[in-house]
Amino acid sequence: MQLKSLLAAAVVLMVSLPGMAQRLDPQVDISVPPEVFNTQGQRAAPCNQCCIYQDQNYSEGAVVKADGGVLLQCQRDEKTLSTTPLVWRRVKP
Repeated sequence: MQLKSLLAAAVVLMVSLPGMAQRLDPQVDISVPPEVFNTQGQRAAPCNQCCIYQDQNYSEGAVVKADGGVLLQCQRDEKTLSTTPLVWRRVKP
């Protein structure tokens, strides 16, 4: 007799679980303006520890070829006490 009641309870539980899941997982629609996903025409967010060259952020150690073929490297500035102590320094050939 106990086995029949256990099986009946299992069947009732299996039938009711999908309905309970729908109640626990409501469908929510959120309107998000397209500007959130569009960064066209906007500058990159400023970083705390970076060098900036032609509106691009570069991390410490980065090397870029500037106008006239001059190589610049983003390095820490020991002389400056600030929140952004990175500066561009010319790499000597």
